[in-house]
Amino acid sequence: MAKTNWTIDTTHSKVGFKVKHMMFTNVSGKFNTYDATIETDEDDFTKAAIAFSADINSVDTNNDDRDNHLKSADFFDGEKFPKLSFKATSLASKGDDYELTGDLTIKDVTKAVTLPAEFSGLMKDPWGNTKAGLNVYGKINRKDFGLNWNAALETGGVLVGEEVKFEIELQLLKQ
Repeated sequence: MAKTNWTIDTTHSKVGFKVKHMMFTNVSGKFNTYDATIETDEDDFTKAAIAFSADINSVDTNNDDRDNHLKSADFFDGEKFPKLSFKATSLASKGDDYELTGDLTIKDVTKAVTLPAEFSGLMKDPWGNTKAGLNVYGKINRKDFGLNWNAALETGGVLVGEEVKFEIELQLLKQ
């Protein structure tokens, strides 16, 4: 079978997340710089080799003070660990849905995760390029990856939730 390489069309993609703030609202953020190498057998994504990374210093929550705090040793420690990475071990079809399984590394901690995914199929754009859509949603516990900082609230509870929800929408370009 012929191997096919894919790249991320960053102008039509987003690598986002959200976390509870003060236990009742969400703070959303994204990584502005990220990359992936994706290789499939022909156009079969269930046998894809996927390696993804995001630049910690590109974290963007629309607040410079918060972004700098996230880059600090309290959270990602971007100076020591400039990237987070994910290497897929499988993309399995579950009826109309998919599950993306692989090893997620944040800081110096690597853990296996399984995330719900939606493969939107293949389509030609108006310029004849073949595109594929892959959306990944899911959640992790940030403390599992050594992101432990928090502050207690006067009324009980904590400032930053432990659960991080992913909102990753990728438009891929066939090479």
